[in-house]
Order: sequence, then structure tokens, then C-alpha cells
Amino acid sequence: MLGTHTRFLAQENLSAARGMKEKILKAIRSLSLMPERCPFFDSEFVPRNKYHKMVVDNRYLILYQIKDLIVFVEYIIDGRQDYYWLIK
Repeated sequence: MLGTHTRFLAQENLSAARGMKEKILKAIRSLSLMPERCPFFDSEFVPRNKYHKMVVDNRYLILYQIKDLIVFVEYIIDGRQDYYWLIK
């Protein structure tokens, strides 16, 4: 998903695409310290307490799980796009 977002943005602005990619990677790497700090993603159609959510740059939503002290990033979503497919 990160590759898809980066390629899309790079079509318009390569520098912005690189910056966005670095911000997201930095945020994901920061989960190595206290990954529980982000709240759970609450949705009627997603099991309670399954995914944590992290917002990056007021635009990207990162959903991840913690299993056996390992962080698994499941989704990187551009908040400007429709992500109804995720919650139905």
C-alpha cells in the first residue's frame, strides 16, 4: 500500500512522494517503542480491539495489530479516499 501511495503522488511531485514515504516509514518505525500508545480503531464492522490506528500528517491512516510483541502493519490508507470497503 505504501508503494501504491508513493507511485501515485510521484506522478505529480517526486519530492513530495519521497517526503511522504519517509514520514510514514518514520511513524511505522516509531512503533518499535510503545506500540500500544495509539488507540484502537473502532468500527461497527471491525472486531473490537483488533487494530490500532495511527494518523500520519493528518492524511494517512495506518492500521496495525500487535501479536506476541510484534507489530504487523495491515493497512496504509489515504484518508482523502473512500475506505468504506474496509469497514463493511
